Amino acid sequence: TKGFYLGKYEVTQAQYEAVMTGNDQGLSATPSNWPNNPNHPVEKVSWEDIQVFLTRFNAQEKVNVPAGWAYVLPTEAQWEYACRAGTTTKYSWGDNISANDAKFKVGNIGYAGGGVVPYLEVGSHNSNPWGFHDMHGNIYEYVEDWYGDYTSYPQSDPLGTEPDINIARVSKGGSWSVDSSHLR
Repeated sequence: TKGFYLGKYEVTQAQYEAVMTGNDQGLSATPSNWPNNPNHPVEKVSWEDIQVFLTRFNAQEKVNVPAGWAYVLPTEAQWEYACRAGTTTKYSWGDNISANDAKFKVGNIGYAGGGVVPYLEVGSHNSNPWGFHDMHGNIYEYVEDWYGDYTSYPQSDPLGTEPDINIARVSKGGSWSVDSSHLR
């Protein structure tokens, strides 16, 4: 029920490096398993690493962001709302998926071997109806929430379960390393 903005692409390696270079937390500014691909999504970062990134990014961008606003991870509900983009089909483009729609594992084909970069440059596939790219496949995307059971009751702006160090953070959208059943 509340408006929000969301980046149309995954954060790239170049964007992450620009923000994280010189951080005093000892985090690598180039954490990728497949470095030197500036327009590919950054990966091999934890939820906690992302919080450091966001703190630094907000500090760098404070003159460009309206008072009271900040860059944050979306909630799971916000992410799903943006991913669905007003559609009612299995995916924002329809009920079927192919390698032309998203980067995911097909059959027994593994994309990680042989030094091949397993994911694609951000925006390599068509966007959803609202202009967001790579909501399905490519790399998993963290959201703010912790894992928990969905309720069967209607909710407005749900925030997920209460923080618990024994429960993992939610990641959405699937990845190049999993089959299409994990992309929804």
